[in-house]
Amino acid sequence: MKFRVLLTIGLVLTGICADLEGQQQSIAIQGDTIHTMARNADGQWMEPIKNGVVLVIDGKVAAVGPASAVEIPAGTRVIEAAVVTPGLIDSRSVVGLAGWLNYDHDQDQLEKSSPMQPELDARDAYNVREPLINWVRSLGVTTLHTGHAPGQLISGQTFIVKTRGDNVDQAILEPKGMVVCTLGSSGFGSGGKSPGTRSKQMAMLRQEFIKARTYMDKIDAALADEEKEPPARDLRNEVLVQILRRELPLMITAHGSVDIQNALRLQKELQIKVVLEGASECYDYFDELKEQQIPVIIHPTMMRASGKGQNSSMETVAKLVAAGIPVAMGSGYESYVPKTRVVLWEAAIACAYGCPFNDALGLITASAAEILRISDRVGSIEVGKDGDVALYDGDPFEYTTHCVGTVIEGVVVSDQKR
Repeated sequence: MKFRVLLTIGLVLTGICADLEGQQQSIAIQGDTIHTMARNADGQWMEPIKNGVVLVIDGKVAAVGPASAVEIPAGTRVIEAAVVTPGLIDSRSVVGLAGWLNYDHDQDQLEKSSPMQPELDARDAYNVREPLINWVRSLGVTTLHTGHAPGQLISGQTFIVKTRGDNVDQAILEPKGMVVCTLGSSGFGSGGKSPGTRSKQMAMLRQEFIKARTYMDKIDAALADEEKEPPARDLRNEVLVQILRRELPLMITAHGSVDIQNALRLQKELQIKVVLEGASECYDYFDELKEQQIPVIIHPTMMRASGKGQNSSMETVAKLVAAGIPVAMGSGYESYVPKTRVVLWEAAIACAYGCPFNDALGLITASAAEILRISDRVGSIEVGKDGDVALYDGDPFEYTTHCVGTVIEGVVVSDQKR
């Protein structure tokens, strides 16, 4: 089906700009097939809606259902597409911190001066005008969980943004996402710098959390007794305390079996929230992941099967889903241009290797939103949620299909055929 824009009386089509900030309006998206990615009371995926309509008013989904059941108010802009899905979510990215080319001046994803830097706030480095943001947005990605890259023991924080906005404050969906930790050889220091071994990595982590717990105890004591002085502010300890209080998850990038085992042990020792990221060899620990309620942000399906990912498998996603372990897919981090993968394509490969269609689409919509704790806003097309949708001229996982439009909070932010 052609991608057609029908304008109501009095409107003149002058072209759709890439990002129409602040111009929310009533918009109706008519789709031959609408994958809402909503779940029923039993937690099962709802069936797609055939010949359906998504009505968005003031940036929120006001109605969704068969065309015969949704009344489109007069003056509403109408867009048609073959297939409609929720806006896609990239659950692990460095887009916005890593520039699309390998120029030093726009590579803010990894600070290499110290192995332990939880205080680094990704918002301070995010560039809303980075061309990679426009690129992934044109392919249906409306939400990014982005921030510091793996590569240091604790490299900094992440946050969650919409792929629009004139400044970082306009883009933010959640200012605090997770704290990034790297286990294994990818997190080793170079030139004799610590950590140089896995044992040193774990010892350094434990020591830092012991210090943070002492800091937390002093704060609690001062709150309970006015005569006691609170400790001087310490940005590093403040972030680690948030992890100890289970207010922020520690996102541990670990690929090898030994490193995943260390991540599992650390979670038990500290009783903190952990999200396992990368996880090439996580198939060794399905029982433990389920028991400890640790979700997985899996590596891109087509990650190179070499080095830390030498034992990765394209079938791991399907096995995680079958095991009942929450799983989402991120684009990860590439050291070469264009510095990111597109999660739509990666999820399509997971589908081709045994992951059921709805679960594969969930990797980059509803399931991702649940793991990122933003499912009240995005991830599915339901009344009251943000009006974020992606439009296609066919099956979104079919190689010949194009993304023909992206809508964020009721505003068409891309109409390029990709």
